[in-house]
Amino acid sequence: MFEFISERIGNVFERFRKQQNLSADNIREGLREVRRALLEADVAVEVVREFLQRVEAKAVGQELIAGVTPAQQVVQVVHDELIALMGAGDSEIPFAKDGPTVILMAGLQGSGKTTTCAKLAKLLMENGKRVLLVAADLQRPAAIEQLKILGEQVGAPVFHQAGVKPPELCARGVEAARLDNRDVVILDTAGRLHVDDELMTEVADIHARAKPHQTYLVVDAMTGQDAVNSSKAFHQRLSLDGVIVTKLDGDARGGAIVSLRHVVGRQIKFVGVSEKMDGLQPFHPDRYARRILGMGDILSFVEKAQSAVDEKQAKHIEERILKNKFDLADFQEQLKAIAKMGSLKDLLGLIPGVGAKFAQLPVDEKIFKRYGVIIDSMTKWERNHPDLIEMSRRRRIAMGAGSTTSEVQALLKHFDMMKKMMGKFGDIQDMAGKLPKQEELTPEQLANPGAFMPNPNKLFQKREDKDALKKYRADRKKKAKAKKANRR
Repeated sequence: MFEFISERIGNVFERFRKQQNLSADNIREGLREVRRALLEADVAVEVVREFLQRVEAKAVGQELIAGVTPAQQVVQVVHDELIALMGAGDSEIPFAKDGPTVILMAGLQGSGKTTTCAKLAKLLMENGKRVLLVAADLQRPAAIEQLKILGEQVGAPVFHQAGVKPPELCARGVEAARLDNRDVVILDTAGRLHVDDELMTEVADIHARAKPHQTYLVVDAMTGQDAVNSSKAFHQRLSLDGVIVTKLDGDARGGAIVSLRHVVGRQIKFVGVSEKMDGLQPFHPDRYARRILGMGDILSFVEKAQSAVDEKQAKHIEERILKNKFDLADFQEQLKAIAKMGSLKDLLGLIPGVGAKFAQLPVDEKIFKRYGVIIDSMTKWERNHPDLIEMSRRRRIAMGAGSTTSEVQALLKHFDMMKKMMGKFGDIQDMAGKLPKQEELTPEQLANPGAFMPNPNKLFQKREDKDALKKYRADRKKKAKAKKANRR
């Protein structure tokens, strides 16, 4: 996400960094490029105008801070103003003190509203809330059945009564939630292909009958300015408490998320970043500002890693790395953990300085799954001794995995590179453990540290399992002798 806008703005900042001194003319010229990038990313014209006016007012003529280059100061100004533009992060839902908290979900057809209802239910349930979903979308075929299926997936019951109009249905759903001691009720209302009086009247009637504590508008990020315009129209007729932006992972431009807060005047609460049920995340303006400016988002990366990696398994892997026992079975567990973190391209975008460089490269998202199948096709001995897998074994592994020998070779090469990098950490820790403490050193050792320091050239040499290699060669000799004897 944000590949287009991030690349364009990144090029402007790169030109800033190459200039030792920035004048008012240089800054204005660069901001014209930023203006063009924002407009091409489908950010609203009035938003771009006001945003750049504030940036120019702060960037031109500001006093230089010691130790900070002029380019860095301009980037910081743009960063701060971008956060201010998207609003302060506020994904907290104010829950009712008595009875269930009622959340009304509105939006146009095709915005992902029904799926978002289930995602929000899952997010709230993970925080200990008991949620009831109400299927009140009677316009779209199979909408009720879809919500029931999604509700079953996330473990949330779905309330529906046939032959009842949406306003009455929602009111009954709220009462059912109260009787069942539910904490939250999420009302899935009908959408339309465009904003019309019929839609607005129905949503207004539901609002009057169900008396929701929070009303959220669900908009599709991929529709760009249409999302902003529809949000504005909804807010004029129905008082919104927040906006949920869906399909953000498919929006390379990012114009809608930049414009929404300013135009609608309501905070973006959550964003949908994948089709999976755990693909709804709280909106953090500061993190998205860093992504747009190509600075990465290391906090989100850490959160994804923590949710995907089991702490005990991670500790076990660490111990095996330090003992140089990391094998293909461990490698497979790491691949599974990375796959749980989501799209590889999105993960690269979270790493500072990496996302913009790799955004345009074709990323094979299925590579981890194929590698997993190849490892499953190996014997236990082969997983423990990847260095000893010769060509005949590679052919058999490839055939069992429905793959090619070149893919098996690529897997072994990637594993070897990873093991070498990991082995360095074990070597460094071993070396540090063997070093004497400073207070134990003699004056002669302090004067000549080379006398007790290990040879650095031997630190990172590849360490082989000599016993396994010896046994393997012996077995090969026995098989060769037996084959020769059979020929006679």
